Amino acid sequence: MHYSRIMPSSPGGRYLTSTAVLMNEVIKFLICSLVAFHDQSNRDGPHTSWFTTATTVYNEVFKTDSWKLAIPAALYTLQNSLQYVAVSNLDAATFQVTYQLKILTTALFSVSMLGRKLSARRWISLILLTLGVAIVQLPSPAPDASGDGTKSTLKAIRDIIENRSATYDGIHKDNDPASQMNRSIGLSAVIVACTISGLAGVYFEKVLKGTSATLWVRNIQLSFYSLFPAFFIGVAWKDGAEIARRGFFDGYNGVVWTAIGFQALGGIVVALCVNYADNIAKNFATSISIILSCVASIFFFDFKLSMQFLIGSMIVLFATYLYSKTDEAKSPVYVPLEKTTTDPIYPPEQKPRLERVGSLRMNLAPSTGISSPISERPRSPALFAKYAGEKRDD
Repeated sequence: MHYSRIMPSSPGGRYLTSTAVLMNEVIKFLICSLVAFHDQSNRDGPHTSWFTTATTVYNEVFKTDSWKLAIPAALYTLQNSLQYVAVSNLDAATFQVTYQLKILTTALFSVSMLGRKLSARRWISLILLTLGVAIVQLPSPAPDASGDGTKSTLKAIRDIIENRSATYDGIHKDNDPASQMNRSIGLSAVIVACTISGLAGVYFEKVLKGTSATLWVRNIQLSFYSLFPAFFIGVAWKDGAEIARRGFFDGYNGVVWTAIGFQALGGIVVALCVNYADNIAKNFATSISIILSCVASIFFFDFKLSMQFLIGSMIVLFATYLYSKTDEAKSPVYVPLEKTTTDPIYPPEQKPRLERVGSLRMNLAPSTGISSPISERPRSPALFAKYAGEKRDD
């Protein structure tokens, strides 16, 4: 995805990101629809027609509670829009550091909305994770004593990220010195984006785990409702005039389609992680993927390994281990099953009365299912009645 944004562009310009977002949702919608159809076909049996299976899937997708997925779909669209506002008003380092607050907001929403309890150890691991990822994402100073190398590095990052459009038509305005970044707007946008990210992720987890609908049906619903804001806000409103002039697929090539495909599959994998783990675990996996991306950049994009990268990586890995570590369970207490006629603790003359032990055994039997090791089971109903009568006489 990074290479698709920095590779040499076509004569008409680079592809528009709004079209890529829409195609990402379309691909996810098609993949999840095919998997849901195949899954329902296996449940219906080989003698069920494809029309009946498709009707069943359609009824599952568009049943009365499907509107619940419109909320996280709209939130995710708003989050993506705020990210563009943030990177347009902040340098890359500040954006990356501040955006890691989404991990803590996810934990807060998990506690408040899902009732999940986090131990002090896990809270510490969340803080360490945020610190570690922030250290990794900070740009390393270039080995130039004058400091010009650092400035040129930051300028190159800004040129890649902060272009207001996906084409070079407006690049002269982006490089205009009069175009100033508003730090307060950028910080406000990234903080709101982090809050929305945590809210949308936890809400989706709650909806996904709170109903009987399958994961694939929920993904169809989420992708379907995401099509509307992606089309009307991104394609029609944001880049409508540019698309009308250049065409929807202008600037597309094999690299662009590969990046869109990987992004669509990544969204499905995230939903699988949320369904079978939890949303905080998803954020940990995302954080580790950032480090893996940096490692890949060493080999493919000439990334220079620094001491701060190593320190940040170790902090993130330690935080992941700390969060995933389970508490040691106490050793279970085993009850001996052997029956004895004499209690080894007491001498025979001091042995407790049989009817009291029998009464204790009768009270424990329904909950433990194990007879007392210091008593004998009555051998006949008459003997049992005798013991019960003696107890009532007492």
